[in-house]
Amino acid sequence: MSYVFYMPSISIMDKNALIDAGDMIKNLGFKKAFIVTDKVLNEIGLVNKLTSVLANNGIEYVIFDETKPNPTTKNVHDGVDMLKSEECDFVISFGGGSPHDCAKGIALVATNGGNIKDYEGVHKSSKPQLPLVAINTTAGTASEMTIFCIITDEERHIKMAIVDKHVTPILAVNDPELMMDMPKSLTAATGMDALTHAIEAYVSTAATPITDACALQAISLISNHLRKAVDNGKDENARNQMAYAEFLAGMAFNNASLGYVHAMAHQLGGFYDLPHGVCNAILLPHVQKYNSQVCPEKLKDIAQSLGIKVEGLSDKEGAQSAIDAIIALSKDIGIPSGLKEIGAKEKDIPTLAENALKDACGITNPKQATHEEIVSIFKNAM
Repeated sequence: MSYVFYMPSISIMDKNALIDAGDMIKNLGFKKAFIVTDKVLNEIGLVNKLTSVLANNGIEYVIFDETKPNPTTKNVHDGVDMLKSEECDFVISFGGGSPHDCAKGIALVATNGGNIKDYEGVHKSSKPQLPLVAINTTAGTASEMTIFCIITDEERHIKMAIVDKHVTPILAVNDPELMMDMPKSLTAATGMDALTHAIEAYVSTAATPITDACALQAISLISNHLRKAVDNGKDENARNQMAYAEFLAGMAFNNASLGYVHAMAHQLGGFYDLPHGVCNAILLPHVQKYNSQVCPEKLKDIAQSLGIKVEGLSDKEGAQSAIDAIIALSKDIGIPSGLKEIGAKEKDIPTLAENALKDACGITNPKQATHEEIVSIFKNAM
């Protein structure tokens, strides 16, 4: 079996990346941008940094700022209607995972037609999406460079996983200066999202030497810099290193896929409209405890990348040290300790577990679970 490695054609990183992106967009010949963002980023004026760059390069734009924290099918189709009426020739997503995913859905439906629900699953589209430039303001989801698009279906109260090579942006932009004003809670949640991506990719059944290298380096960078970024959001080096970490984690899971942490977190987000990164952070040690039954040696590697001295430890002991380090990091940066704290209810667990087992992310988890086992993991995380 051969492996395919997906990522954007071009990625711009580090200080002044936004300015350089403006020059590149102009050189690509685009005329009018459909900017997908959210109301908070628009109201605090961060979007103005983007529009100034576009104006300086003679590029017209319209702004769609209706994206919800968990973007919905309605967000996507409202965006498609506005994009067509404004006759835009490309899309820019500006923000974190929510605007990126919403923009992917809009760009995909704009060229393929139908309903965004038609593309749930793996590689369901037949045509490339409208060209998408993804400009990141957080360091977590890596949606600016992946083939993943997560959209909430309001009718079914689930998050749809759309995994499609056609939703890969043509240009990804990570400028740490756009991340300086992230609040502590968002920095923590997105950082743990990136850590989850890296860990799930490393233990995935689809992992390769390339994704392993990306994942372990991402874990090391997060271990060394996430606490600093949360403690002082103006720490330029910490922000920059976290931007590299989330991108590396994205390279890893974009090609090795994920596991039960994401399969379960998607259900919590779709059912209760909860923050994705926080759900991942709470579930992460519990799922890895389950996984340690079959891949303790991989979790021992993860412990070493988290800064734990593993010499002399058995694989089982190393795995437990990784789990302990994950819990300690979450506690240090203020992540809630259990799902009850964020509004999950034990009575809903059987339904959540049933839906989690249908999520595409669970296919590459190193140990396939029964419904009862997923129920048990949810209960342990409460």
